[in-house]
Amino acid sequence: MRLAYAHRAVLVLESDADDRAPGGAITTALCGHWAHRPPCPLAAHHTATTRDGDELHLRILFATAPDRMDEVRERIDAALAAGQFTGPDGAVSRWRCVESGCVRLVPEELPHARRLLRDPASAPGSA
Repeated sequence: MRLAYAHRAVLVLESDADDRAPGGAITTALCGHWAHRPPCPLAAHHTATTRDGDELHLRILFATAPDRMDEVRERIDAALAAGQFTGPDGAVSRWRCVESGCVRLVPEELPHARRLLRDPASAPGSA
């Protein structure tokens, strides 16, 4: 059985950083590579970003077994604390993590969370 969770982070990006890089770093931390074949082995996930000046606000939704939730959060935190990611074009994006931690799902996120929970392609162990 999997449950849905939410995680929030605020990053300060360097001026030339790609807004997609932190999401790539998270996917690599959770799945081994940003361009992997489904399913996600540890946690089906989605990263939404909102830019505010040099700050990037992230909301990461993920679905995993309750006994793996801490591991997922630790991997997300480690990916963001690393402060950089090399994109597919070879460009390195850098940032400083200002905050990162668990938050509650908000009502607007529930439909997406339900999709993460029931998507057979993203269920751990599915083929």
